[in-house]
Amino acid sequence: MRKIFLFVMSISLLVMSCNDDDNSGPNTRQLTLNISGLTNLGPAAQYEGWVIVNGAPVSTGTFTVNDGGQLSSTSFDVQASDLDNATNFVLTIEPIPDNDEAPSAVHILGGDFSANSADLTISHATALGTGFTGVSGGYILATPTTTDDTDELSGVWFLDNSSGSPAPGLVNLPDLTELTGWNYEGWAVIDGTPVSTGTFNKAAGMDDNATTSSFKGTDGDGPGYPGEDFINNAPAGLTFPTNLQGGAIVVSIEPVPDNDPAPFVLKPLSGDVPTDAQALTFYQLNNIAASTYPTGTATR
Repeated sequence: MRKIFLFVMSISLLVMSCNDDDNSGPNTRQLTLNISGLTNLGPAAQYEGWVIVNGAPVSTGTFTVNDGGQLSSTSFDVQASDLDNATNFVLTIEPIPDNDEAPSAVHILGGDFSANSADLTISHATALGTGFTGVSGGYILATPTTTDDTDELSGVWFLDNSSGSPAPGLVNLPDLTELTGWNYEGWAVIDGTPVSTGTFNKAAGMDDNATTSSFKGTDGDGPGYPGEDFINNAPAGLTFPTNLQGGAIVVSIEPVPDNDPAPFVLKPLSGDVPTDAQALTFYQLNNIAASTYPTGTATR
């Protein structure tokens, strides 16, 4: 019996020794994020970091952001070998719950590691690929889906009629057709409430509200450009038709899917509607890209 007991003890010590060997040494190291400008995604989504190792993504962990822009976690334990061999860092938006171990298509920030740090921007090739700083354009006020010429200040369309012929109102807007994680969305701020004009992925062509919106009039779908007439079925607290004078017009970049009824943090274009704005007159928007985007660093 004593021999059997000693034999069992020997095997146990051997197993423990092997396990100790497996966990010994500095196998993990911390990745630290210092990011400002991120927004609260609500209960249905979260942020997830990834390092790119030999061309493949390796998750560094998830976090949320509160209404003050504070990250729930800023330091993450990552395998030291993965950090040593990482070439890039990418930040994505992921659903909750998330049953897919791969990154989503919604890449919001990215950066290349230089020594032990990566500067993170939306313009990095692993994120949106552009900073949208060259985008310009504007809109007209009109209601082409009605025959009533007294409600023209109740609609906004991203088209330029200043040459006498309609043309895209948004200039140098990158086509998001192939960037599956993102869409553009137009907004009219009416009595302080942002109301969507619809989502779209390029400056020319109808947006997704062209035939589905319940706001429009009943006399057609409107011109072949993004925009909306606010004629019917006003949201709670608003009355349609309305008057957009003194409000604001915004073009945002939205994640797909998007469950938030308000504009996302990425807003390349915005502008106040003049209080004396006239129908069928082209008004310019301001490029505010540099002031609205999140930025930061990832340090390994």
